[in-house]
Amino acid sequence: MGRDIETTEFTREDRTKYREKVKACLAAIRELMDTGRFETGRRLIGVEMEVYLADGDGQVTPINAALLERMESGDFQTELAQFNIEFSLPPRRLIADCFSHIEEELRASLDHAHAKAETLDAQVMIIGILPTLTDFDVTEQNLSTNPRYKALNDMILLARGEDILIRIEGDETLEAVANSILFEAACTSMQLHLQVDPHDFARYWNAAQALSAPLVAVAANSPFFLGKQLHHETRIALFEQATDTRTEELAQQGVRPRVWFGEKWLREGIFELFDENVRYFPALLPICDQEDPQALLRAGDIPHLPELTLHNGTIYRWNRPVYEVARGRPHMRIENRVLPAGPTVIDSVANTALYYGLLNALANAEQPVWEHMSFESAQDNFFCAARYGLHATFYWPRVGAKVPASELLLRHLLPLAREGLRDWQVDEAEIDRYLGIIEERTLSGRNGAVWQIETYRALHEQHDLDRPDAARELVRRYAQLSQKGEPVHTWPVEG
Repeated sequence: MGRDIETTEFTREDRTKYREKVKACLAAIRELMDTGRFETGRRLIGVEMEVYLADGDGQVTPINAALLERMESGDFQTELAQFNIEFSLPPRRLIADCFSHIEEELRASLDHAHAKAETLDAQVMIIGILPTLTDFDVTEQNLSTNPRYKALNDMILLARGEDILIRIEGDETLEAVANSILFEAACTSMQLHLQVDPHDFARYWNAAQALSAPLVAVAANSPFFLGKQLHHETRIALFEQATDTRTEELAQQGVRPRVWFGEKWLREGIFELFDENVRYFPALLPICDQEDPQALLRAGDIPHLPELTLHNGTIYRWNRPVYEVARGRPHMRIENRVLPAGPTVIDSVANTALYYGLLNALANAEQPVWEHMSFESAQDNFFCAARYGLHATFYWPRVGAKVPASELLLRHLLPLAREGLRDWQVDEAEIDRYLGIIEERTLSGRNGAVWQIETYRALHEQHDLDRPDAARELVRRYAQLSQKGEPVHTWPVEG
């Protein structure tokens, strides 16, 4: 959905034409696969991060347009809300000291953004959900000015036909009514990409789905929203509800949500996911391009499939397929979307190393985990991880039901991640550095969510600060420690 658009009003003819174009794109994907024209043999990874813009008191500040104008960098762009921006790092090979380079590039990008934000009396924060957000912040007046966001907002609300109801039951219960999709903007994340060969896609996607639960558990960093303590990773439930085009009746009938974990393991590969996208989800932005994919294929050229990629960008799978043409060749990527931003650069890179190591190990295991675990169990694990973080319990094959997340990580998954990274020829020093942080975080039981909860309670209960003051002080301390850059498991909890 990073594509700029001009049209924001659509006719029935637009939708009919778009549906046919998407089906033509789907046929082109099949032909590209059948004729072996996808790029293979390149193991490239990519990182994107979304961040908050806040003032000195920790309140969001809607300045993304002014900030981007001062930054003058094509790597940064607007996000849904005026208090968010997103940036991406250049793709690189997954090998040797790649994670150190990612750490350096993330730090440089964030330092650059932060320095420019300071000239506007603001700061950049990497956090899943900012605890100081208010109802007023997540209303339509803070929608970014790019027409695509206005169009997406209008089309989701039109498809739903009524206001969006938010209900999250956690340590406390939140009930809210939204008349825009700005609640989605409260959720800032880090997205991880991996280019995979088409014939390997099913294995890697299944592995990404299975490991999403322990990844969320160890990385959780979003326990508060609108003054309530909810889930350890509240982003998951909030994002699912904030862009839900279904009414209560449609949800009861089994209509699929646009933010979706999925419903089955892949057997064939890429085509299954794109085919589901076409069959299950009506278009939100039926914008047709002049490209004729079949004519291009007949001429020996490679189509960019703009209708299919735009449609795919409005279906928010937690592990999403991405089609792109680069260097004149089409390729496929898996985009993992489950991780929150932050708390620090080094924590983010440690999460990244864990993900790629586990992805390789699980995708290439002699006995794949998905052959011994139902898809429903993987989904249950995922939502349990979001609810309880490191306190979650999972079902895991050959380990058993109700295994604590910390035990699963320490005894089983971290050793697998080490082997996965070694198999990809990552330097041993890199493996020790970043997976060591995951190990220490797990042993301490303190990820970003736990630190926020413990600090908030100390401020609110021990020092008798009211909720808004406790949230502001929490954010002030978080910002200082995040900028300092030490891993979150070392952060002090002081009243």
